[in-house]
Amino acid sequence: MEMFSRRFLLLAVAMIAVLVRTGNVFGVEPYGPENAKITIVVMDPMSLPLACDCVQGYAQRKYETLADYLTAKLGTSVRVVWSESLTEATKTQAKNGVSVVIGKDSVIRADSLNTKIALTPIAQLSDMNGSVMQHGLFVVRKEDSAATLLDLDGYKVLWGPEDCDEKSLAPKAKIKELELATQDGGECASCSIAAKQLIAEPADAKVAAVISSYAEPLLAGCGAIKKGDLRIVGKSDEVPFISAFASNELSEKEREAIKQALLEMSKSKEMLTSLETKNGFLPYRSEKR
Repeated sequence: MEMFSRRFLLLAVAMIAVLVRTGNVFGVEPYGPENAKITIVVMDPMSLPLACDCVQGYAQRKYETLADYLTAKLGTSVRVVWSESLTEATKTQAKNGVSVVIGKDSVIRADSLNTKIALTPIAQLSDMNGSVMQHGLFVVRKEDSAATLLDLDGYKVLWGPEDCDEKSLAPKAKIKELELATQDGGECASCSIAAKQLIAEPADAKVAAVISSYAEPLLAGCGAIKKGDLRIVGKSDEVPFISAFASNELSEKEREAIKQALLEMSKSKEMLTSLETKNGFLPYRSEKR
């Protein structure tokens, strides 16, 4: 009976994740006029519509305030739509075109190739510590004997989607660097699914999972697992986190104006609070991942 309940729970979470990964964010209305001059697609997993409000003051970024800020700064109309997928956004709420995309750097790059929308990185959003980077966390169950990454030799590892560098590219590179012989546990669509699948493994199974560093506080807060169920035994190298990309369909002058407006956002305390950032948007320091 307990095993059936666990399987049912995992199936339910997987179905939710599929809906999320295909860009369906139910009940979220775009912000701003439909015929706006500038349309921003927000794919930031720390934005309120794409996260949850289970941890007070965390992952509740309000991009409506950015739309208002840019409207005043640029003197033009701005619309914001939220989606986990650039492909779905362009089919539904952003049919008139995309001006700016803000979200995970690696996900935007992958979606840009899939949609054949040419984008140029213009800025990176800092977190509350001032960093523009993130990393993957290798986690095991609390009763597991592993204490460091070196102890994961022979383990099965649950990875994240290939377009999430912090849960796929970077941690796989770390495993290769350490010359560990791990087994491929497959791809988990979200951190919550990875955590739940890890917990549901047989008690004697040697299994680890990789989750995003930003998501770790949300797993217990949102009820995906109980606090203390998982332990961190290592991390991957850092990769860029939230970046802003501008459409190449915009003129160079338009892209530069948007870029400068984003970089000047740090002067507004209200904006820093609304977007949960210490230093606001910073110049994009490198196009290399």
